[in-house]
Amino acid sequence: MTTLLVIAKEPLPGRVKTRLTPPFTPAEAASLAEAALADTLRAVAATPATRRVLVLDGTPGPWLPPGFDVVPQCAGGLDLRLADAFARCDGPALLIGMDTPQVTPELLTADFAGYDACFGPAEDGGFWALGLAEPDPALLRGVPMSTPDTGAVQRRRLVAAGLRVRDLPRLRDVDTAADAAAVAARAPHGRFAARLAVCTAHIGIPR
Repeated sequence: MTTLLVIAKEPLPGRVKTRLTPPFTPAEAASLAEAALADTLRAVAATPATRRVLVLDGTPGPWLPPGFDVVPQCAGGLDLRLADAFARCDGPALLIGMDTPQVTPELLTADFAGYDACFGPAEDGGFWALGLAEPDPALLRGVPMSTPDTGAVQRRRLVAAGLRVRDLPRLRDVDTAADAAAVAARAPHGRFAARLAVCTAHIGIPR
């Protein structure tokens, strides 16, 4: 089976989901980040895996379910931190972030039969998932992150390395209030949707 990696920041006000402020306060944005992370970890916990690892910038909180190894993120840009996460794996691995709380165990059950990599594109041009049958950190180092073509560059890197790529469904990251509403509508029964309903109730944002 596969090692499942979640790369995340501790959900502290002012450090996470800063593009949600405004309309939300930093504390509300952090509470939404915590709910998104909790939903993500719950989906990972329900997915068959050899090992589950939280690659964390910060300190674990009560949102962390049992069954996860927690390792610190290395220093440097996001490409280096992602590469370091894969470097810790000695077998097939699938990495996701904390921005897609609509993920399900079905989406996360990586099947490398006939493929060398799994790639989940995000609507903003990035990617929400990357799986490697044989983790190679060099495949991520130097990929420009947080740009409109990050996902395209990363996928081309995989193809250029001769890997057979299985494409996963395109998902929407939670970056803005509009993203939050759209994602909550896709997963209305999760903690994220419940927290968003509370946060929007007093400021009149349509849900």
